[in-house]
Amino acid sequence: MDKEEIKNFFNRNVKNRIKWRKRNAYYWNDIVRFYRFTVPKHASVLEVGCAVGDTLASISAKKRVGIDFSAEMIARAKKRHKGIDFHVMDAEDITLNEKFDYIILSNSIGYLNDIQKVFEQLHKVSHRRTKIVITYYNFLWQPILSFAEKVHLRMKQPEQNWLSIYDISNLLYLAGHEVFKSGQRLLIPINIPILAPLINRYVAPLPFLRNLCITNFVIARPFPAKSDKENSYTTSIVIPARNESGNIEDAVRRIPSFGKSIEVIFIEGNSTDDTWEKIQDVCNKYKDRMAIKIAQQDGKGKGDAVRKGFSMASGDILMILDADLTVPPEDLPKFYAAIASGKGEFINGSRLVYNMDKDAMRFLNILGNKFFSVMFTWLLDQRFKDTLCGTKVIFRDDYQHLIEGRKFFGDFDPFGDFDLLFGASKLNLKIVELPIRYRERKYGDTNISRFRHGMVLLRMCLFAAKKIKFL
Repeated sequence: MDKEEIKNFFNRNVKNRIKWRKRNAYYWNDIVRFYRFTVPKHASVLEVGCAVGDTLASISAKKRVGIDFSAEMIARAKKRHKGIDFHVMDAEDITLNEKFDYIILSNSIGYLNDIQKVFEQLHKVSHRRTKIVITYYNFLWQPILSFAEKVHLRMKQPEQNWLSIYDISNLLYLAGHEVFKSGQRLLIPINIPILAPLINRYVAPLPFLRNLCITNFVIARPFPAKSDKENSYTTSIVIPARNESGNIEDAVRRIPSFGKSIEVIFIEGNSTDDTWEKIQDVCNKYKDRMAIKIAQQDGKGKGDAVRKGFSMASGDILMILDADLTVPPEDLPKFYAAIASGKGEFINGSRLVYNMDKDAMRFLNILGNKFFSVMFTWLLDQRFKDTLCGTKVIFRDDYQHLIEGRKFFGDFDPFGDFDLLFGASKLNLKIVELPIRYRERKYGDTNISRFRHGMVLLRMCLFAAKKIKFL
């Protein structure tokens, strides 16, 4: 069918589509759950190919707009869902004069005549931080779906484009967007009591088996354009310090100049040496060189110290630098450049690329880090090599949204690494790993207990799996 034939098909089948969506409610409810999970409440959302607006209406967002080339679908959408803006509009010629935080295409790209052209049109309604979220069915299911149409278990459809996750990603790339997250969901798309919920929740997300799921999804963003603002961001560097007296002065002295301005925030955490006194001395000694704030944490653990430091920060960009200086302060400009240029929206240090100093990390710690990197790659549908590097970077505005969503995971992370990574993934920030050379500690001993803390990290992974994968 050409474009006009497909448009006429949908104009004729408005009532049928509503009826069949109700009949296949189990499948569509899972699509709705995915978008509710993916799109934050503070976002503005545009749905391209919204049909009668049921998916868009199910999303909680500050602004919702839907477009579709079927006039009959839009007329019905306006009747069904008050408070949402609907427009008759061809996706190949978008004329809206506003930008959206999220653009969704829910099972609609199969009907598009020129997918690349539509993806190019999305730039008109995108800003540099816009996320594009696409769901589409897995073509391994095509024989089953064709059979379902023949036996009247599914609405008869026009012939659709044959698209894999790779095809969708490639078309987005050609149109100037990059995919940074993709995955699959829903192994049994019909409601078989007990069996379907059990398998879809606990079996469908498992490696290999997930490739058989009916729903594919991708999340993309526009390629970062060079910005005049790259050197105009201010930065706050939070340095949690417990029993690190011998490293405090070097932490300040070795930080290079970058960006518009830098402030350093020391958070001392229940030290048994003279770390707090050393912090106060260094603050007085270097107060003319850079802005330095100091405080003692109220609770325990690095995570608590980081949260206190971030709450005191005034910079546009928030950084963490461990006071043991195993991540060299001289590498911080690389982290700034990566986030300020738009290459990433959350920058995570990676210690497992370059060779490291001989005694920088013990063998069991290396094994543990590799295990957690594999676990996180599966949990968050983004590639990770190192999850526990102390240096992490995020925009302060994004961190504020992360705080708002913290209740989803709970305040359970004593280290802060998982709290930030889970939160960044939930916000659909593009996470980029930046390789650094991991150095041997020159002063003091590590505050990490391999086995006790390793069990805490494992419990956090299992908890996150329940909240993210086993929905």
